[in-house]
Amino acid sequence: MISPGRAELTVTDNVPFGETGQRSLHALTLEHPGWSEWHPGQFVMLRPKSWGQDMTWARPLSICRVTPRGLVLFFQVVGRGTERMARLRAGDRVILWGPLGTGFAVEARTPTLLLAGGIGIAPFAGYTDVHPEPARLSMLFGHSLPSSCYPTDALARRIGLERFRERSPEDLPRFQDMVKKHMKDCVERNGLALACGPMPFLRFIWRYALEIGLRTQLSLEQRMACGVGACLGCVSVTSRHWADPEKAGLPVQTCTSGPVFWAADLDLDARIAQGGAA
Repeated sequence: MISPGRAELTVTDNVPFGETGQRSLHALTLEHPGWSEWHPGQFVMLRPKSWGQDMTWARPLSICRVTPRGLVLFFQVVGRGTERMARLRAGDRVILWGPLGTGFAVEARTPTLLLAGGIGIAPFAGYTDVHPEPARLSMLFGHSLPSSCYPTDALARRIGLERFRERSPEDLPRFQDMVKKHMKDCVERNGLALACGPMPFLRFIWRYALEIGLRTQLSLEQRMACGVGACLGCVSVTSRHWADPEKAGLPVQTCTSGPVFWAADLDLDARIAQGGAA
């Protein structure tokens, strides 16, 4: 695993992708962090220098892409921290730790299905950038906000991308049927599926992947505080297939053991109780 580093970086841009009430989405660009290596699916912990003592914890953000011009982080305003991040402007300074965690598998000759839900589209921008054969990639993207709120146009120029907008609860079964169809097609081609999005979306994919035997990786969107495994605030429960038999069936930190896991290594139906799994 790549050793993470701490850096103080300058904001170069902060572009709103769409305004829908208080749930705006932003592409935050920082100067290049100088990383020698990173993997799509990893994340960073970010804390603007302007935050006072009332905002002590950094915020985890998935790495969207890294270009010669800088590091791009795509985020949605969901609380006080991200609301303040939306106010960042060119020239502001931030403290960043990263790259952190595990990334998605990149298999050059394997048909790969990208399953994204909402803000879960973020790491797949960088994934398509680094994949040696993007023609082997396809994406199904489910979202509730207008498509213009997401970086779909750039992705559609590189890979086959199918969108589905959920406007009401009645749309969910239709979208789930689409997910199943794409996953069935993927397993028939001996492919690989990668998923990122909200937990109900991931739990549905996890169950179906195990049912049909599709090799699948999930990026878990757990709430993280420290990002380095010290606070135990982002645990997930392993399955009996976990590589370390002593940890099989027990909680592990999502930030250090993940956030990307093989579906077969997880038990997303397990309840996490005080002191362990129940």
